[in-house]
Amino acid sequence: MDLFTIYLPIAGIQFNLLLLLLIGFTVGVCGGFFGIGGAWIVTPALNIFGFPMPYAIGTDLAHMGGKSIVSTIRHGKFGNVDVKLAVAMIIGTTTGMELGARLVIYLERIGLAESLIRKIYIVFLAAIGSYVLYDYLSHVMRQKRAASAQTSPVAQETFAQKLQRVHIPPMVRFEASKITCSLWLPIFVGLVTGLVAALLGVGGGFIRMPALIYLMGCPTLVAVGTDLFEVMITGAYGAFTYGVKGRVDLLAAMWMLLGAAAGAQMGTVAVKYVRGYFIRLLFAVTIFIACASVAMKQLEFITASSVLILVAGIGISGVILLLLIHGIAKERAAQKRARAED
Repeated sequence: MDLFTIYLPIAGIQFNLLLLLLIGFTVGVCGGFFGIGGAWIVTPALNIFGFPMPYAIGTDLAHMGGKSIVSTIRHGKFGNVDVKLAVAMIIGTTTGMELGARLVIYLERIGLAESLIRKIYIVFLAAIGSYVLYDYLSHVMRQKRAASAQTSPVAQETFAQKLQRVHIPPMVRFEASKITCSLWLPIFVGLVTGLVAALLGVGGGFIRMPALIYLMGCPTLVAVGTDLFEVMITGAYGAFTYGVKGRVDLLAAMWMLLGAAAGAQMGTVAVKYVRGYFIRLLFAVTIFIACASVAMKQLEFITASSVLILVAGIGISGVILLLLIHGIAKERAAQKRARAED
């Protein structure tokens, strides 16, 4: 495989070109489907396969911003992007990213970047995955109880609805999401996710998408498209601030972007054929797998960590592509039946 090994001058390492393309394609599919940049797979994967953590963060942010443009355009055509909401979050997002980037450079200077950031990754991934899984299982149980009682599920006020009632001017109506809330709520969500994005080398999507659903009250599909819009912004700003600090390997980012561009098209279209809550289940499973791979890296089980992150990425992407194929086949069959009846 030496034929496909290239030298990455900024990171100062040898890396397999096919591996870069595979990582890009995998996160392109996952990112387009889940509405996140997929960086919570890429940054650990780059680090596991040899990138120093600050370079893995900066390089992934550069690749992620470009890839998300493709997915955002696709979701925009389906009406899944609340541009007004995304723009409202940008002030908080860019401020948080600058604070996070400066913190990473400081941690690198004192020699804590590698270990500490991986530990933060493990905690965040485990917490987010657990909550999303809990929400999915709660939804299933409510549906079962309602079915056994032959009644409609009892609508309960959600935490997002409680936050929407907090009246701190200015209050803003976001039509695409069909919610009204204080402008300070999306700015706060942007600030927190921007900080996490720069600290962990992610678009902030694995926190922002749950935040859009559970704190803002966005429908799942709108949360997917709106988050990708924000990922595009955070990726661009993150690439800039890390590039100025000399922590972005553009050659690696460009090769990953080639694979991601193709994968993002497929993942975005697959959303059309999948129910919202099933997306949340797949999202939770993927987060747990990424968490396990980072934990193995921290425990120095290097081979096991590498195999898990690759197999998991390929496996989840395969499931998404199968859902896409099944959905297209089902749609075409319905169209044939409709023509036959005419």
